Amino acid sequence: MTSNQSLTNSRTEVIEPYGGTLQNLMVPSNSQEAIKQSASKKIDCSDRNACDIELLLIGGFSPLQGFMNQKDYDSVVNSNRTADGKLFGLPIVLDTDREDLKIGDKVLLCYKNQSLAVLTIEDKWLPDKVLEAKGCYGTTSLEHPAVKMIAIERKKFYLAGKLEGLELPKRIFPCKTPSEVRKELPHNQDVVAFQCRNPIHRAHYELFTQALHAENVSKGAVVLVHPTCGPTQQDDIPGSIRFATYERLAAEVKNPMIRWAYLPYSMHMAGPREALQHMIIRRNYGCSHFIIGRDMAGCKSQLTGEDFYGPYDAQEFAKACASELEMQTVPSLNLVYTEEEGYVTADHAQSCGLHIKKLSGTQFRKMLRNNEEIPEWFAFRSVVEVLRGG
Repeated sequence: MTSNQSLTNSRTEVIEPYGGTLQNLMVPSNSQEAIKQSASKKIDCSDRNACDIELLLIGGFSPLQGFMNQKDYDSVVNSNRTADGKLFGLPIVLDTDREDLKIGDKVLLCYKNQSLAVLTIEDKWLPDKVLEAKGCYGTTSLEHPAVKMIAIERKKFYLAGKLEGLELPKRIFPCKTPSEVRKELPHNQDVVAFQCRNPIHRAHYELFTQALHAENVSKGAVVLVHPTCGPTQQDDIPGSIRFATYERLAAEVKNPMIRWAYLPYSMHMAGPREALQHMIIRRNYGCSHFIIGRDMAGCKSQLTGEDFYGPYDAQEFAKACASELEMQTVPSLNLVYTEEEGYVTADHAQSCGLHIKKLSGTQFRKMLRNNEEIPEWFAFRSVVEVLRGG
């Protein structure tokens, strides 16, 4: 047994947050108006900004207490660590084109007519976005969605500073805070996190329920199904429909070993770096284990069809970071559906000569559009009903 396994298996409470303290940057209600009035300037935030602000306020990005300064930003870009040496996958910064904002200013951060927080500016700089792209995403190609995002969507300057929280964004997805999720988790069991950004089909369900029986997961563990609800890729299913599929599925399966929550996070499709980012966030939500899928958070060139990351890059990078994070990774099984035995590993199916049934995503969408019968081995009936309605 490794020291990491011993640490996990002897735990009598939920794993402690990264850095030891779960940050809570929300100010008491009786102080909010005074904090709000202290701001002399205002910024209207993007959807991505709002996700970052929310995760900072509720402790999802613990140990951060605000947006990173240039020293931390440079360190994370270059070495996936903050300046004081803590692991971090991607920089957390606030962007602006405002020339008038300066260090020392108090700025009200607004989102869709909500006043989310007051930022006290501690640093402002002109980032080298080419270096950021190469360091964080391994490419400078604008075909990579995050490279395109930082080059075109993100504004000229980056701001840093501590936050004083006033209100959390109102969302279709009701996002529980890390503190709320932790209260619902068993205090003497492993908690396995499953990340997704699309509707859950049968193969996903088999994958994360079978993960509870992995060698490094203790008996009686639970899985936290924790889909992201922030901006994703343009061709992804809209958030309101995804949310409806999760709610219907949770009600249908009623599995006591599954916990459900939603994460206000905007995907970067950053492969290995994103795997690390997700592990840190899930540790803050109380998870001891994290399922790493093949080509997790990967993307590919639309011109050449080539992947920006290798199929196991995220798994290998996350595994290398796991011990320091005091977490464990659970590689996702390569499951296939067979006529004889249902879902089994591809290796088992091949060695036993089983008949594998396949249905591609393109075929599935075509069958949805044509109102054809979807096989239940592929998709839950409740999920199909929601997708057809949407």
